[in-house]
Amino acid sequence: MLQKVLTGATTAMVVLLLGLALFMFLQSPSPLDTAQASAQENPASSSRPGGGPGGRMRMAGWFDDLEKAYKENDREKMGQLITQMKERRQGFGGMGGRGPRMGGRGPGMGSGGRPGRVGEIDESFFNNALMPKDDSEKKILSILDDMDKNHRRGMMNVPVRDGRLLRLLTASLGAKTVVEIGTSNGYSGIWFCLALRKTGGKLITHEIDERRANLAKQNFKRAGVENLVKLVEGDAHEEVKKLKGPIDILFLDADKEGYIDYLSTLLPLVRPGGLILAHNINPRQADPKFIKAITTNSNLESLLISGVSVTIKKR
Repeated sequence: MLQKVLTGATTAMVVLLLGLALFMFLQSPSPLDTAQASAQENPASSSRPGGGPGGRMRMAGWFDDLEKAYKENDREKMGQLITQMKERRQGFGGMGGRGPRMGGRGPGMGSGGRPGRVGEIDESFFNNALMPKDDSEKKILSILDDMDKNHRRGMMNVPVRDGRLLRLLTASLGAKTVVEIGTSNGYSGIWFCLALRKTGGKLITHEIDERRANLAKQNFKRAGVENLVKLVEGDAHEEVKKLKGPIDILFLDADKEGYIDYLSTLLPLVRPGGLILAHNINPRQADPKFIKAITTNSNLESLLISGVSVTIKKR
């Protein structure tokens, strides 16, 4: 009799530990999530299964049910809960509850792809390799590729995907004046210039760090776009007060707590129909005051695209 009791208790304990292990496995970030977050801007998404307040509450409720079943020695209920969680995990495509890799980087997209988030479309079918139109564009893209592969460390540059977005928006808007806060080594600025060389526009970019500013000057010259760029060194919070409008695109990629100040100062200069783009808009880095400012102003319309907020100043 004692042996049966011990066997039953041991089985229940094994099931409980199995459930706990599964719970921890679903909660833990993948190596890609960890690398992405530490490398630059994007932490694990709150929409990830088990991630975010809602997901954690659901997981906690499931674990409470499992613990209750264990205390009541209800092995059938424990089995049902374990099966339920396994099915949930399979429903999200495995890999710790994550779906298939989405937004992955195809040829020419560089390294550092991230797992997809629930609700996103699997883009693996979409071959969007970079294809230069002419020799001039080919040269610029080669410089960007070199910077991405060999000079990214410590520069906090945008991912290739985001650079392509900056170029696309600038070209489609026919932008004449782009203001960038946070030059770094000029990587994102060169993406802007890919479009500006065709729109007849210019880039005014601000950098407080002298070393990075010097690197940016070298890279602008390497890419042959130095004539399209005005690089302003110093504290951007003060320097932007000297700007005059109209601004077609304002790109914020500097001190996150300063976004709200840049917005307040420069929004009046952004032309109707112009864009305010902000990088690193995610739960870990974004300033709630800035998010509120771009999402509660009836004169603005905002959309979040892979960690980049795109805001239009309504006409």
